[in-house]
Parts: sequence; structure tokens; C-alpha cells
Amino acid sequence: MQTTALATDVVQVQGLVKRYGQFMAVNGVDFSIRPGEIFGLLGPNGAGKTTTLEMIEGVRTPDGGTIAVLGMDIRRQRRAIQARIGVQLQATALFPELRVGETITLFGSFYANARGVDDLLREVNLSEKRNAFPQDLSGGQRQRLALALALVNDPAIVFLDEPTTGLDPQSRHQLWDTVLALRERGKTIVLTTHFMDEAQTLCDRIAIMDHGQIIAQDTPAGLIGLLGASAAVACVVDPALVPTSALRTLPAVTEVRDGLDDRLLFTDDAEQTLVALLQLAASQGAKVERLQIHAPTLEDVFLKLTGRALRE
Repeated sequence: MQTTALATDVVQVQGLVKRYGQFMAVNGVDFSIRPGEIFGLLGPNGAGKTTTLEMIEGVRTPDGGTIAVLGMDIRRQRRAIQARIGVQLQATALFPELRVGETITLFGSFYANARGVDDLLREVNLSEKRNAFPQDLSGGQRQRLALALALVNDPAIVFLDEPTTGLDPQSRHQLWDTVLALRERGKTIVLTTHFMDEAQTLCDRIAIMDHGQIIAQDTPAGLIGLLGASAAVACVVDPALVPTSALRTLPAVTEVRDGLDDRLLFTDDAEQTLVALLQLAASQGAKVERLQIHAPTLEDVFLKLTGRALRE
């Protein structure tokens, strides 16, 4: 998918390629990221998103294409770029002998102009844990410490790699609040996540990757609009009695997807489709079970585009 980069874009990726032997992990990727936005990069496992981010961060060398970060070329100015970005990985190795405040001080010593420890602790809501050891923190607190370490150099761009994986709902929402506050301060954030509700809540724009390529890119609302439906009807009904071909002929139905257990009907008129569905099932002696109606979501878009769930 070709995109037009603007001169003000803080990240510009064009024709990006990465091979591992005969395997093409990233195959001609193009996208750009605007200043001050939260940009989501989504894809199933093996889609190439982690490899793409590692090339942008200067961790891996591209085999083809160009990457410009903050107006600098990643091949020629890697060190300068890395001084201006912050990266939070899925798991951050911490020193068990160092307390939280000491850990931030250590990481800050790697930069010429590091932020103050107290300032960072306040930003990630960890002030009361300054003298705690990392192993004594909860999962959510460790992730917030990892975020503080990613912010220690006051980066212009922050990369967050699945920052809420393994966290309880309260910790997830606390981290969401911190991420949104970062955007309010003018930071640009690049996010990968396995949670569609997280992407839909946080991201201004999203690029979906599959098999090493960008297959769709838009705002969350724009992506959901690709479904061409106002509602989704999920149900369990015997496919031997009510085949998919019959469901596609129901009034207002725009698409039908068969899941492992349920069937999903996208429709422009949920009431009309629902009445017709029940009438069809009754005429065939079939029972409609686990009936649910919901607004179309990014999860629905992802299934349509890739044919599989995000975590597969």
C-alpha cells in the first residue's frame, strides 16, 4: 500500500524490505507517522510488525527501502536517532539489586540530558515506589517503570511494544491514561498491541500488517467503515440446516463469516436481518442460539482482512 509522506512526518518508511534467507519478513512496506499522534501497527504473529519496528529503531538493518526518523536517515544517523526515541519492550530486564529510583538514575546516565527521577516517577504514578526493588512491584508497576525508562531521555517518539500484555484491567487502563497524557504533551507514540479495544481506544491511525505487507491503513472509524455495515449479528445455528449461502441472501446482509462455533452476519439493518434469520431458521427446523447484536469493531475488520484473529 503506497502512502504519500508529508515533509512534517516524523517517521517516513518507503519500500522497506527485510529477508531471512528465502523468507521475506517485510515486503515493500510504506507508511508515515505524523507528529503528536498515536500510530498503531497491528498484525497476527509473524506478520512482520516487530521486524519493521526494529528497523525503524535502528536495531536491525533493512535489506531494502528507506527509513527517515525526525528527518534523519536510519542508515547514516542511527546513533542520533536513538538519542531522540524511547523504546518500551514487552519485557524489560531490570537489575534486582537496584531500587526503582536508582534504576532510573542508571538509565538516565546514558544520556546527556536526562529527565529528573522525581519528574518521571510522578508521570508514571510510581512516586511511592521510589525505594522499592523491581521484583517487589506488581506487573502493572513494572510496566510503568519500563515506560519511565523509555521516557528518561525525553524522547520525541516513544515506541510501545505490547505494553499491557499480561496486565489486569485496572493496570491496563492506568497505562492507557499515561499514554494519552503523553500525546497531550506532544509526544508521538507508536504502539503494537494484541488487544483490539486498546487500539480502538488509543490510536489516531492504524496500519494492519499481514505476511510482511501493509494491507490496510486508516483511522479506526475509517477501517470499521470498510465493513460497509452498521451492525453485526452473531449467532449459533446448524450450518447443515441453514448454510452460509442462505444467510447471504437475507435482507440487508452485506457479508457472512463462519467462526469456529458461531456465524457472524454484517448488516445495514439489524432488525430486518434478525427477523428474516429467525424466520429462515424456523422454516428449516433449526434453532438459533447465543444470539448477539453489536456495532462493528476493529476485531471484525481484522477478521475480514486477514481471515484470522489477532492472536493467532
